[in-house]
Amino acid sequence: MTTDAFLERYGKLLSTPVFAVLVLAIVGLFYTHNLLGHGPVSIGLQVMAVLLMVWARVTFGLRSFHYAANPTAGGLVTTGPYRYLRHPIYAAILLFLWTGVAVNASPLGVALGLAATAMLALRIVFEERLVRQLYPEYDDYARRTKRVIPFIL
Repeated sequence: MTTDAFLERYGKLLSTPVFAVLVLAIVGLFYTHNLLGHGPVSIGLQVMAVLLMVWARVTFGLRSFHYAANPTAGGLVTTGPYRYLRHPIYAAILLFLWTGVAVNASPLGVALGLAATAMLALRIVFEERLVRQLYPEYDDYARRTKRVIPFIL
């Protein structure tokens, strides 16, 4: 079965469990004291992550506040942080999460961080497939913007 066929068949079905695993991984990081930074550099990076998330959510609109947000509702957003990244909310989550994991450096923290990252990667694949189906201009947008890391990825 191709990736497209798999996503067509199971994408919506998997959205909620993928989100649940992501949330459990982040809660696990918090519970095991592997999520929050300590010290000015890590706290500064995490504050930047929160500000990026707020900027992205305001730009994207209220539709992004539901766990199964429809990235296709209301038109393709290419302004604000979306001018630079296709997934600034996920970029903010990754920056916040990996800053905490890096400063707390535990094997469990790394494992939970990897689980959360894998779930975000799946959500990105699901969302991009949905958006591509409805917005032909998404391919051009994708060519000129990175997914989650400016100038790199």
